Amino acid sequence: MGQELSSLSAKELQNLENQLEISLRGVRMQKDQKLTDEIHELNRKGNLLHQENMELFKKEHHIRQENMELLKKINEGTRDANETDRVSHSPSGFNLEEDECIILQLSQPQQQNYATPENPTTLR
Repeated sequence: MGQELSSLSAKELQNLENQLEISLRGVRMQKDQKLTDEIHELNRKGNLLHQENMELFKKEHHIRQENMELLKKINEGTRDANETDRVSHSPSGFNLEEDECIILQLSQPQQQNYATPENPTTLR
């Protein structure tokens, strides 16, 4: 490229340079337009992905809320059933919470000294 330029006059070289600059400007404009279009398309796709992500987040949050409500209902139902079982099956009839416990300790009976009166009365 450029080997045949030696036979051209200065005016012809100037015209060639102008044509090359115009062509190069056109190529750069097309490149800039393509890059701008790509940027806009990527921004559009990014916005769509962001919206989809937000919708999925809302759905996930809604499902978590429903699950929490269901777990509360299950726990309340289980607690009520256990409460009824505990009261009806408890020998003492006391209502104990899950975290409460009764500690019983066994010990030897203490010997009690019953004094016998000196003059016992006899019943007839």
